[in-house]
Amino acid sequence: MTPAQMAAIHKQCFTTPRPWRAEEFAETLAKKFYFLLHEEQGFLIGRVIAGEAELTTIAVAPAARRQGIARRLMARFDTEMVARKAEIAHLEVALDNHAAHALYLASGWQDSCIRDNYYRHPDGHRSDAVLMMRDYGPDIF
Repeated sequence: MTPAQMAAIHKQCFTTPRPWRAEEFAETLAKKFYFLLHEEQGFLIGRVIAGEAELTTIAVAPAARRQGIARRLMARFDTEMVARKAEIAHLEVALDNHAAHALYLASGWQDSCIRDNYYRHPDGHRSDAVLMMRDYGPDIF
């Protein structure tokens, strides 16, 4: 999947935080520790540094939702974390993004805390984020 394809999907999925541009995807993926998992209509970017991981972004084209793409990407993320010897992973999700929050909970993630006023919307108002974590310690699987 090219950075331009990722940017096109991301633009369909996000206004807050703002969608990434193709150049930002290319720059991110050129950095050490970052990786891309993808299917035709969806992708996930993550990174692992010294046993700690972050799910940076995940996006599925709206027309391709409810077909299991996000669940498969999350399962592949788990496999990648084990292969890269991650012990813990983190992500942030908008508190009002109920579908994404449910996906993460169903994938074994747990709520950790709330980050007040984390996201700034185009109209200027702010909304909260949920910080979530996933334990990949030695007894997880």
